[in-house]
Amino acid sequence: MLTGPEALKSLNEALDEVREEERGIAGRLSQASEKVARLREAEAGHFRGLAEERLGAEQRAGLTNRLSAAEKRAREMIDQHIADTAETQQKLAGLDAELAALGKRRHAENDKLAAAQSALDALASTVTAALAKDRKFAARRGETGRLFEVAERAMQKTAQAEADREEKGRPYRSDLLFMYLWERGYGTKNYRANNLIRALDGWVARLVDYYNARPNFAMLNEIPMRLREHAERLKAAAEAASDGLEAAEIAAVDKAGGKSSRLAIEAAQAAIAKIDAEVVEIEDDRDELARAQRHLAEGSDPAFRDAVQLLAESLIREDITALFTEARATPSGRDDSIVAQIDQVRRQIAEDETEVREDKERLKVLAARRRDLEDIEWEFKKERFDDPRSTFGQDELVGDTLGEFLRGAITAATYWGLWRASQSWRDSTRQAGGRIGLPRDPFRGTLWPPGGAPTAPAGVSWGRLGGAIGGAIAASLSRPRSGSMGSRRHGGFKTGGKF
Repeated sequence: MLTGPEALKSLNEALDEVREEERGIAGRLSQASEKVARLREAEAGHFRGLAEERLGAEQRAGLTNRLSAAEKRAREMIDQHIADTAETQQKLAGLDAELAALGKRRHAENDKLAAAQSALDALASTVTAALAKDRKFAARRGETGRLFEVAERAMQKTAQAEADREEKGRPYRSDLLFMYLWERGYGTKNYRANNLIRALDGWVARLVDYYNARPNFAMLNEIPMRLREHAERLKAAAEAASDGLEAAEIAAVDKAGGKSSRLAIEAAQAAIAKIDAEVVEIEDDRDELARAQRHLAEGSDPAFRDAVQLLAESLIREDITALFTEARATPSGRDDSIVAQIDQVRRQIAEDETEVREDKERLKVLAARRRDLEDIEWEFKKERFDDPRSTFGQDELVGDTLGEFLRGAITAATYWGLWRASQSWRDSTRQAGGRIGLPRDPFRGTLWPPGGAPTAPAGVSWGRLGGAIGGAIAASLSRPRSGSMGSRRHGGFKTGGKF
């Protein structure tokens, strides 16, 4: 059994490890790319030596001058590339330090939240007893349950009407002539056409029996729209009733001496939301910087690529190729030594380029995993799964299953779905005489606030209602990448349906 804070800590640690490995491979890749460039320089140097041995003064001067110019220009570009890479790595390290500091601050705020919630939990029996005697509260709660029940039935009717619209409307939508007339607004005051087109459209209308079909298709589309409008009005009424009950519950909490704890919870939630917004912004900045680092490490920087290409092209010119072929074909002591050194350099280049290709692929995979893990971490915090009362029944989510996700055996959506399926709220305040709990509004999210799901009024399934109106609980990921986190789904003080 994992608690929310333990689970989030494990995700944070995994994310730190992925970022560290990403930096490490990027650094190694950058060094390997630079090494290949240096080996090209060495190869050019060996060819200069070969020219000294085998060419006349005029030929030697032309070749060595050209190679020296290429080496000099390439060396300048390579040195600049190394400086840019070092600067990028330093910036990444700075952002990682900021993220680590924010993580510590968030942990401290979560501790404050847990302490304040514990203090509030201690008032559960007092507040429960007070609300149990409040007939108006009980009546309002019953009315709220009735509103949710009515809203559920309305949404079920809406869902059925929408399904009918999809199924029964398919023959209409598949009839190209009918849809042509429908989209032109034929038979309505919005229809516009000259006499010839009007006559042709009339002939088409008679051909497809448009005059009888149009009202049926219009009704098929109109009914779901009206039902949804009605369901939305019922939803608003249920929300208003829920807000009123929440206000009454908060008043009871304050009256029992829980105001300071309630305000402490609100302050901690606000601080956590602010930290999470900062984390999103820094992670987005870091993502851009990591992409730039990967670009540099892979040798994709135009200046660096041009430098290596300049050297490579200089070394495959016809005159240099002929020089190398001739030196290999006419052995002599000095020539053989230089040829052997060139062969060794080229073998090393081939080995290093193979390693570079492998590291490039690994770096792309790590970048994708890191982004996925950031998305999951964001969803985790948005759903308040890091709350101390949140628990997970599957320990392997931070063990073998996490390993499978990092290896790419399962997708991010699947991994997040497993977290959601495993999560539950620990409820420590059920009273002997039952629990008078505020029925939290399923319209506002797919999860109940920390503390557990409330007791539904008789005949009402909060799960079915939440599923019908809020949509089925999905494992989709919705982390924004715009630098703005947006509002937390459960922002603001919530008693957790405990009283």
